[in-house]
Amino acid sequence: MGIPSIIKDGWANRRQSLLIASPAEERKIMNARDCTQEGVRAGVKAASIACVASAVPTLVAVRTIPWAKANLNYTAQALIISAASIAAYFITADKTILECARRNAQYDKSA
Repeated sequence: MGIPSIIKDGWANRRQSLLIASPAEERKIMNARDCTQEGVRAGVKAASIACVASAVPTLVAVRTIPWAKANLNYTAQALIISAASIAAYFITADKTILECARRNAQYDKSA
C-alpha cells in the first residue's frame, strides 16, 4: 500500500519549472532573498530594542503609579510591551526591504 513511484516522482517534480532561469534571473532571486534576510535581521534588532524601551517604563509605572497599579494586570503589561515590539519589527523590516529593493533596482539600471 502506497503511492506508486512513478506518481510520487511526478508529483515531487511538479514544482520544478520547465524553463531554465537565466543568470540575471538567478541574481534577482538571490538579491530578493538577501533583502529579505537583511530586513529580518534589522527587524529583530529593532524589536529587541523596542522591547526593552517599552518594558522598563511599563514595569516602573505599574509599581509606582497608583492608577497603573490598579488597572494594568499582567496581560495588559504584556500587550503593551509586545505591541511595541511587533510594530517596531514590521516597520523596520518593511523599510529595510524596500530600501534594499530600491538599491537593487538602481544597480540594475546602471548595469
